[in-house]
Amino acid sequence: MKKETTTIKKTALKMVDLAKMAGVSKSTVSRALQNSELVNLETREKIQALAKEHNYRLNTQARNFRLKESLTIGVVIPSADEARWQITDPFFLELLGSISFSLIEQGHEMLLSGLSLHAVASGHDGLRRINCDGLIVAGQADCHEDLNRIADGNTPVVVWGAKLPDQRYCTVGGDNHLGGALATRHLLEIGRQQIAIIGDWSTPEGRLRYEGYHQTLMNTGLAPNPALEVALGVGRDSHREAAQRLIASGHKFDGLFCLSDAIAMAAINSLTEHGLRVPTDVAVVGYDDISLARFYTPSITTIRQDREQGGRLMVEKLLAMIDGERVDSGFLPTDIIVRNSTLS
Repeated sequence: MKKETTTIKKTALKMVDLAKMAGVSKSTVSRALQNSELVNLETREKIQALAKEHNYRLNTQARNFRLKESLTIGVVIPSADEARWQITDPFFLELLGSISFSLIEQGHEMLLSGLSLHAVASGHDGLRRINCDGLIVAGQADCHEDLNRIADGNTPVVVWGAKLPDQRYCTVGGDNHLGGALATRHLLEIGRQQIAIIGDWSTPEGRLRYEGYHQTLMNTGLAPNPALEVALGVGRDSHREAAQRLIASGHKFDGLFCLSDAIAMAAINSLTEHGLRVPTDVAVVGYDDISLARFYTPSITTIRQDREQGGRLMVEKLLAMIDGERVDSGFLPTDIIVRNSTLS
């Protein structure tokens, strides 16, 4: 009688297995097996040696479908009318620069788009129009529910903004409540008692900054004064117009918290035009720490948001999502940078 033999089929090595052996991402394995110079020589040789040892061959068809050598990442800026800021806002330009540099550094392409998030979420205007592999959104504006619906679909998405309780999408950003508290606390510590605020608190980030301001005042026994709270209007001159309204109201204030550095610049300009000295008469704190803040006259005390680190982190998280990994939202350090606009 012929003895029956059993053949044990060896499981084929997958790219994820090779990545674990090498201690790198699947994207790095893919590029190394194509001898891409985007991966340093030592890592390339290590991965190629492991692939040879385990008889691994790159599945070109699968790579083209899931791990393209050059991904196209769509970057969307929500409508300026909804967000009450313009694409010329220095903070967002600097953030875009960081995102672009990080993508180029890793061999991918950035496609800046004016695509409507509401249209994407509703299915009326698909991402097929821009043919992207993933989406980075520079700001939540009033699109929170749209972003939740996009995240429920098949497109990987990472958003610059605040972490919200019912959020289903990944965000990267600072601790906005802490930032508002730091700004207000600093003004109180230098002896200012009548602290005004200018900004847009209809957005998630703005609301948290506003709440940090409110909470800090109440914690020190000061009742917030609604007359000193000026919300931005719409239009290109909204920052200046808001500062003019505050000054024209006639209500006294000796400190001013602006929810962006761009607002702080407009406010300082308006205060100076009306004969008020910064910081002697009114100490001013901004938010973002854009590059211009240190060179403005006077240089602006501000809450720092690291755009370079933020852009890199958004790209890293999005590429991890495209690789099929589960990612959590990320917080950036939130610090106050003290300059001449609050130093008497």
